[in-house]
Amino acid sequence: MHSVRLNYTLNHHSDKLSPAADSMLLRHPLMDLLQAVAQQGSISAAARALDLSYRHVWGELKRWEDVLGHELIVWEKGQSARLTEFGDKLMWAERQTQARLAPQIEALRADLERTFAVAFDPDAHVLTLYASHDDALPRLREYAAEQGLHLDIRFCGSVDAIRALNEGRCTLAGFHTQSPSSKTSHTAKAYQDLLKPGLHKIIGFATRVQGLIVAPGNPLQLHSLQDVARTRARFVHRSLGTGTRVLLDDLLGQAQLDLHDLNALPDDEPSHTALAEAIASGRCDVGLGIESTARARGLGFAPLLHEHFHLVCLKSALDTPATQALRDLLQERDWCEALNALPGYAAHSSGDVQSLSALLPWWTFKKSKKAATVAS
Repeated sequence: MHSVRLNYTLNHHSDKLSPAADSMLLRHPLMDLLQAVAQQGSISAAARALDLSYRHVWGELKRWEDVLGHELIVWEKGQSARLTEFGDKLMWAERQTQARLAPQIEALRADLERTFAVAFDPDAHVLTLYASHDDALPRLREYAAEQGLHLDIRFCGSVDAIRALNEGRCTLAGFHTQSPSSKTSHTAKAYQDLLKPGLHKIIGFATRVQGLIVAPGNPLQLHSLQDVARTRARFVHRSLGTGTRVLLDDLLGQAQLDLHDLNALPDDEPSHTALAEAIASGRCDVGLGIESTARARGLGFAPLLHEHFHLVCLKSALDTPATQALRDLLQERDWCEALNALPGYAAHSSGDVQSLSALLPWWTFKKSKKAATVAS
């Protein structure tokens, strides 16, 4: 059994292919050689038709015979070259493939052309964004694409997103925090070592509402974490490392509860959508999540707090054309109106560069005596 691998080529518009080759949506160089030999009747004539050297065509045919383990050409001195039965069957398979898969291949080719057009467009930009799961970001991706800004978004935990930024795997990271957060909060412990004033810059994005996602109508009347603990409602966690899991630790502390007070399921969920689905299926009763996801799934929702969703980049990336394009877009009225229409969301300092130490006030800046002496 031989495996099949697909690839593609990129050609400049000025590069001209033969009509026969251009009509083949999925091309393989061996099939070009076999077709030329079958039509021309000799290796030398096939080489001239393909604008290749005799030595190259002969060498490639012999190489493919070794690769496939079958002879392709009947090599008889003084006779016209012709395909072996195996060579004929390969050409038959090629024709069948072209006939059967033409619509799918054409759709794939067109999609590839549209995608690669971005790389050749000097006015288009691409930004890689790792972010905590959020319902507004996919809408931002669609909105931005219409204006030539393409967001490559990968959802992960807030902590993992910032680590990816620091390791150079993305240009922007998205994370969220309760405001204000004390110096002893779980939020401070989670992010303090990852974010540094002077190295990182925060770009305002939005506020959103977090709360308890519950069954439609909230049959257990769950309005607080105290209610969840008291009723022993089945609670589903978000994954460790997510911003919502960090937030839960802070909310439990504020309610004078701990994780053991919750009747938690053994498995956690990687996203707000997955958490909502677990509740909708009846597998659990309640979980901490965002309002927009609850409303979209037709579930009940008990709000607990407003939080800030931030975008953060390295200082060196702040004024690059791609990041500047995003900042400008976030300040557009049409985008802000679209964001405000999403349940629980509100545009907040969207696109503005904000003070990291003001938003996350757990750093202290005390000049050392040596620094003060040098400054004076």
